Amino acid sequence: MQMQIKKRSFILAIVASIILSSLATMTSWYYFLGLQNYKLRNLARLFATMHIIKTDYVKPVSGNTIIDGAISGMVNSLDDPHSVYLNAKSYKMLMEQTEGEFGGIGIVMQHNPQTKIISIIAILPDTPGAKSGLKVGDEILAVNNETSKKLSYDAIAAHIRGPIGSKVKLTVKRKNEILHFTITRAAIKTPTVAAEMLPDKIGYIAIAMFAENTPQEFNKAYDKLQKAGMKGLILDLRNNPGGLLTSSVSIAKRLVPAGKIVSVVNRAGEKEVFYSKLAKKGCPIVVLINGNTASAAEILAGAIRDTHAGILLGTKSYGKGSVQEIIPLGNKTAIKLTIAKYYTPSGRCIDKIGIEPNEKVIITPTSRQDTQILRALAILKEKTISPKEVK
Repeated sequence: MQMQIKKRSFILAIVASIILSSLATMTSWYYFLGLQNYKLRNLARLFATMHIIKTDYVKPVSGNTIIDGAISGMVNSLDDPHSVYLNAKSYKMLMEQTEGEFGGIGIVMQHNPQTKIISIIAILPDTPGAKSGLKVGDEILAVNNETSKKLSYDAIAAHIRGPIGSKVKLTVKRKNEILHFTITRAAIKTPTVAAEMLPDKIGYIAIAMFAENTPQEFNKAYDKLQKAGMKGLILDLRNNPGGLLTSSVSIAKRLVPAGKIVSVVNRAGEKEVFYSKLAKKGCPIVVLINGNTASAAEILAGAIRDTHAGILLGTKSYGKGSVQEIIPLGNKTAIKLTIAKYYTPSGRCIDKIGIEPNEKVIITPTSRQDTQILRALAILKEKTISPKEVK
């Protein structure tokens, strides 16, 4: 009898040890993940909802689908169009975009948070999008017959991209006309910088977006123009939706005189300041901006304006003064989360405000010439041609 009692006590001791160990482990994870900041009843609601959907919904739903939806809902609740959940497909697409090659049609889109309209703001040359007849300004109404009103910006981008050689259907609105396009996807290699020498030794560099390879492309183009005798520079940031802050800062270091380029401030008030060490100011610069110049493009434009490294010409920029970080979550997913605001060298936050140009020049729909480039050329010609050169 005593042996049985001892054996039973031993077993109970083992069970108790396991329970205590499990509770200790769960408690550790509870505090490690910061769950103590949430009321247990709220966590219970979350897990109860997941269980109910899993067991009682009219048709089977995978656990991954439920988790994806839960995370997406959390991020959407922030009411921040720049913070999004990236499922495996969207995450892969974003990485391909910043790395410089993907399967798609070669268009750049912009989301208007006020009107919820997604429109084409740029089309890469010699791509399926350019050959199809799409035009800058087209509003995207549907992708593969799915209305854009029911899809997020990232979902639309993910639907447009796909395997090389496959087809995608776009429905767009152009003024009062509804148009339909069926476009075959191709490998989109995205050179982000285009450059040429214009008359009177005025260099022209257009930056389509700020990807990982953009600083190298810019430096190559800038150095080539300098060797060819560049006297002034037109930097075209029109329709540039932004991209990597580090790439924008890297280019600013070639153009902005020694001092602040941009300050990034997080929710705790911690500030990170990026500086230029450029000792000597280069040639005169005119920067072209418009309503689709956003984010990292505004960082560069704002730094050039505030430090008087050049003048801004065109129309007011988009006004995205926030910084996002890509945070991997595992299982090939991530969240793109707004983590900070940025400030120009003069201390301005341009979020939802934009940057006003030094000189406003509007391109009218009837303009046969690019009046902004023509005005930029005139300004630089005045600054760079000496009286001895004028005949």
